[in-house]
Amino acid sequence: MTHILDRPIWSALQTAHAGLAEGSPLERRYPPTIVPFAASVDATPESLEALTKLPGPDDAMALVEAGPIAIPDSLDIILEATLVQMVAKAPHEPVSDPRIAPLTEADAEEMLALAMLTKPGPFTSGAQRLGTFWGIKSDGRLIAMAGQRLRQTGFTELSGLCTHPDFQGRGLGTLLFRFVAGHIASTGATAYLHAYATNTGAIGLYRKLGFELRSEMNLRIVKRQD
Repeated sequence: MTHILDRPIWSALQTAHAGLAEGSPLERRYPPTIVPFAASVDATPESLEALTKLPGPDDAMALVEAGPIAIPDSLDIILEATLVQMVAKAPHEPVSDPRIAPLTEADAEEMLALAMLTKPGPFTSGAQRLGTFWGIKSDGRLIAMAGQRLRQTGFTELSGLCTHPDFQGRGLGTLLFRFVAGHIASTGATAYLHAYATNTGAIGLYRKLGFELRSEMNLRIVKRQD
């Protein structure tokens, strides 16, 4: 039986994030100014043909699924990778720390700069439309953050976790991880995340922080042929 997280993008755009969806019943995507994720309803020729109509000439789309990802001939694959999807084994306890504060639209430029520097995954200046992000600042400068990205019925993705290189090794990432996981649990949802399968260090840390492997996932980033 297919799990709701086997096709996390499609299921998010059908449930909690349906109001953000662009496309038709055959294919959907987030606005590219928010995040480049897209999905088709299935792998039929009609759905794949519809998927080709989503990206603009300069757009790239990221597709993530547990099974093989079918790609129409008119789209070029520009990146492929294997991810792991991990879920919280049990609800995390709420965490409180005076250094942690919600981030706002006024922080968007700094959030994007930090994400571009540390590369936690696809991130845009509109990421806050997906869910709340929290950060830690030093002398008014954003040095660490984490937040929520994909959401489905009963599940919320912990994402955007990153710390400026000058402040790594101080436990800020772990603190924010526990904080966001605790916040997700307080809403009644189960926290989950994605990581590159090659990032064994991060995967080991997430295991220590109470997450377990649910599934390997496939990632394909595609664009229209020139």
